[in-house]
Amino acid sequence: MAILTLNTFSTAPLRLGKSANTRTGLQRLFAAAIVSDQFRTTLLSKPEEALANGYLGQTFMLTDQEKTLIQSIRADTLTDLAQKVNRALKDV
Repeated sequence: MAILTLNTFSTAPLRLGKSANTRTGLQRLFAAAIVSDQFRTTLLSKPEEALANGYLGQTFMLTDQEKTLIQSIRADTLTDLAQKVNRALKDV
């Protein structure tokens, strides 16, 4: 009889230059873009509309700086958008 063990490791959340609580809005924004093709398409092509409409009736609690950043970045993929946002916020 074999015993199966599972090693789990806890990793720290991505901080993006601020405490975890201050980036919750960005985390929710990217989570919505991951699970919804329609929201992701809108976010990439019309970010102002995506931020204004939110996802499933919920808007995102973003700072003015985060809103401006999301609206100003042009990206073809969600990965590209995430990388550009991460780079921009590292400098903050």
